[in-house]
Parts: sequence; C-alpha cells; structure tokens
Amino acid sequence: MIIARSPLRISLGGGGTDLASYYQDHEGFLVAAAIDKYVYVTTIRPFTPGIFLKYSKQENLGLVSEVQHPIIREALTFLQLKTPQIELTTLADIPSGTGLGSSGSFTTALLKALFTHYHRPLQQAELAELACHIEIERLHEPIGKQDQYIAAYGGITSFVFQKNGQVIAQPLQVSMQTLFELEDQLLLFFTGFSRSAGSILKDQNTRSKQSDKEMLNNLHYVKELGYRSKEALVSGNTHHFGELMHEHWEHKKRRSGGMSNSQIDQWYQLALQNGAIGGKLVGAGGGGFLMFLAEDRTRLRKVMSQAGLEEVRFRFDFEGTKITLSS
Repeated sequence: MIIARSPLRISLGGGGTDLASYYQDHEGFLVAAAIDKYVYVTTIRPFTPGIFLKYSKQENLGLVSEVQHPIIREALTFLQLKTPQIELTTLADIPSGTGLGSSGSFTTALLKALFTHYHRPLQQAELAELACHIEIERLHEPIGKQDQYIAAYGGITSFVFQKNGQVIAQPLQVSMQTLFELEDQLLLFFTGFSRSAGSILKDQNTRSKQSDKEMLNNLHYVKELGYRSKEALVSGNTHHFGELMHEHWEHKKRRSGGMSNSQIDQWYQLALQNGAIGGKLVGAGGGGFLMFLAEDRTRLRKVMSQAGLEEVRFRFDFEGTKITLSS
C-alpha cells in the first residue's frame, strides 16, 4: 500500500500573477503557505486486473481511456498504463471548491502515489511541473501554477514565474517568532459557499490575453503587493502584513464582479470592526474561506461564530507532498 499526502494552501500575496496569460509577458510573483490540512491518495495492487477508483464516485474499469475522473485519467495516460492493475482511493480534510487549492493538492498527491507505486522517482520541481502539465496543458483548466508548486514544496515560499514558464521557488527566511505570531493571528472562517474558480480565472485569462489595461494594471499592483508582503513577513512586521492583506483584497475585488457578494462584504466589515487588521477571501474568490489577521483574536472569533461562520484552525506544513506509508 502507498499513501501520499499533499497539503492545502493559503495565498499570502501576489495571487493571480501565476497565470500564463500574465507571467509570459510580465513575469509573476507570489507568496503562499502550505497548511496542515491535506488531500490523501492511497494505492494498492488488487488481486484482479483492472482499475478500481474510490472518490466521490466509484469506478471499476478495464481501460485507462474509460476513466471518468479527468485528472486520474490523464495521470494514468501520462504513465502509459493502458491496462493497469491498481486500486486508488482519495480522501480530503476539507472539501474541494473552498479556495484552498485542493485540485493542485490532489494532483500532486495522485502523481506522487502513482510514481511511488510504480517505483519511479519524482523530485519536488518535477512533481509540481508535471501536475501543472496535467491540469493546464492536458485538461486546459484556466488556472495558474501556484497550487501545484506550494503543495509540492510546502512551507512559506515565494515563487517567481518567469516568462519562459520556469518557476523559481524560494523558502522565506521567516523567524520562529514570526511563524508563531502568524499561526496565532491568522484565522480561517468558512463562508458556507463553495465555488469553482474556473469562471473568475477564465475572465482574468481572457482580459489579460487581450491586454486589458485595467486588468493588467490591477495584476501589476497585486504583484508589487506580493513583494511588499514578502518584506513584511521576513522582517517580522505581522501588523503591516495584515494591512497589506486588506489592500490586496480591495484590489482583488476589482478584477471581477463575482469575486465577492453582499454577504461576504458584510462579514468582512464585521471582522474589521472586531479585531481584524485585514483579510481576504482565499483563492480566486466567490466563496470558500475568509482569512483574517487579527491581534484581538478572541473578539473576532466570538463575532464570527455569532454570525454563523465556522473557524478551521491550522498550522503551517513544511514537508510538502510526501509519502506517509509505503509497504
């Protein structure tokens, strides 16, 4: 049995500049952090030939081409396994569509499990890039490279997305004191809304490709905020980082009318009035998790709970995608 585990993530600055429609002309930059909420993929070799899949559905098949789950189908196709003998199960700590990068986490965990199952080595950069290849090039999803890379690498990491498609990953030199402060002060609350990032990112993609001035200026500014967020984190100025989160959210909302809604705006203002320095919706927007940096955590937790939002507590993950069991 093989068990692979891949962390979910939170974006800390510069999100949106990891799409090819932007970085191929302007170079992208962002900071992200992996958290201790995971997607798991298990594989075993069954006694009988075939492909046995257990996720939100069950599939019992004979050929890779018959697999309905697109990411699993493309991963098996890439491995050139026309008639494999494998049973594969997936689990997750948090549902998909909540803005924590679950698709990228699933793809990296899946590839890590499959490559280990068939005794093929796969390093971090190879894993991240192959996951991007599956989702972006094979399946034509209108997404960026952030989720796959932070899942593969883990930690609090900055990424430069070069014009030629290469990605430079650099762990942030953050002090232990700053790490403890971030883990204490960053709070995640589930809005109750799940959403697909596809429609919002598709609009961003289209407008970027058309050199839409408003969109490009927005992304240029958000990229600069990413660099400023990195500086705040490295210097240990968490209060200023919270202020940058607020500035980032105000600019992020302008990209699309579907980024927020009246209920999310109401919760956000409630948080600012009750201990939050700044915050934003994690992910492409439209639903999922609200994240705040708060110095008065008790007060914020109380009002968010009264408003009906459930908190998900977390710590950072510094291991990235890994095999937790191989037998």
